[in-house]
Amino acid sequence: MTQPSAAPIRFVLFQPSHPGNIGAAARAIKVMGYHELVLVKPEQQHPQAESRARSSNARDVLLNARVTETLAEAVADCGLVFGASARRRRLNWPEYNPRQCAAEAIHAAATKPVAIVFGNEQAGLTNDELNLCNGLVYIPTDAEYSSLNLASAVQVLAYECRVAEDIPDPRPEPESPNASSEDIELFYSHFEQVIVNSGFLNPDNPRNLMRRVRRLFNRVHLDENELNIMRGILSSVDPAKRVEPRD
Repeated sequence: MTQPSAAPIRFVLFQPSHPGNIGAAARAIKVMGYHELVLVKPEQQHPQAESRARSSNARDVLLNARVTETLAEAVADCGLVFGASARRRRLNWPEYNPRQCAAEAIHAAATKPVAIVFGNEQAGLTNDELNLCNGLVYIPTDAEYSSLNLASAVQVLAYECRVAEDIPDPRPEPESPNASSEDIELFYSHFEQVIVNSGFLNPDNPRNLMRRVRRLFNRVHLDENELNIMRGILSSVDPAKRVEPRD
């Protein structure tokens, strides 16, 4: 019998279109001892008869699933966010296989919730959604037939996380928890405003600069102390806040 997991791993379905997949995802995480399911703007009202039927004995997970309007709301308090994607991106994102993702997730979950985000069945996750993720988790599949059902993808990641919980991690406990997704987003807004004020970034022609900045900081997983240092530095150098000396 599966014992409940001690790790606060959150499984987030972004704009799921098929109620059956929601029910099957609830079943997939419960059988691995996880219980936190979040639905971001599902295409149909939740729950549906089909999702209830597919959830089997995981109806408690299904009925307790939180529904949010935005992905930012779903992951706001998380210290680490992974986006599951079936395709690589032209602008490379930090990429993990399922086992690497699970190891990082369990380590980070010791101090803050961790979210694994799964995209819509047809469209997956766009770059805008990946902007909220620290990394991309790619499930390797056969090159000739790479289609993987949403609930099956959830099952793969839930299984790997459960296995990772039983593997000793030699890394020490972090000195400070990872900064939350909400605080990181405030940092990016602050960073962008400062480089606009300085003239470094033209807001009318931003290109991919902020996406590259996100990729840079995503690689290091800023903790709360480091984020406070960065915010302090930005405040001290912001041209808009400089006071001209009086005569």
